[in-house]
Amino acid sequence: MNKKIFLDPLVDNNPISKQVLGICSALAVTVKLEQAVVMTLALTFVVTMSNVIISILRNYIPSSVRIIVQLTVISTLVSLIDKALAAYMYDLSKSLSVFIALIVTNCIVMGRADGFAMQNNVKDSFLDGLGNGIGYGIMLILVAFFRELFGFGTIFDIRIFSESFNNGLMILAPGAFIILGLIIWAQRSLTSVVEE
Repeated sequence: MNKKIFLDPLVDNNPISKQVLGICSALAVTVKLEQAVVMTLALTFVVTMSNVIISILRNYIPSSVRIIVQLTVISTLVSLIDKALAAYMYDLSKSLSVFIALIVTNCIVMGRADGFAMQNNVKDSFLDGLGNGIGYGIMLILVAFFRELFGFGTIFDIRIFSESFNNGLMILAPGAFIILGLIIWAQRSLTSVVEE
């Protein structure tokens, strides 16, 4: 059971490709691979730790204020990430600042805190948060890989194609939609997902 909690969000029930959650950040922070990796680490930390904290507190949280408590926990964790990025990766922090702040309202984080951590033990909540964070990150990193490669001709700013290579479409939001759509199509084809 524990293995399924962790592995299910990686492919079969991926938050982006199956549940269609967190699409905004998948489109916004995937122009460069470095941004996608940092966003993946930030969201994975927040969703995992918020799940753990909410699971520990679940029996003490009155149902009438559960959303407020969850938002407070999540906001605190996001603030910690934001301050750590500002201290150690200032330039990246400036380019991601609004998106890091929006983790607070990310459906994946709120959904896992309210839908899973409020009903499950700490170990399962930890695995659920980690699985959903990594599942989200896999999609972000895949989209960013193709957008940076075909948009700028680089991977982690290392030149792969010639200097003259530039595909403006991949740098813009439509490029992200195209790449994300192709990845979702490939993933659903490979796993034989059929919508009812």
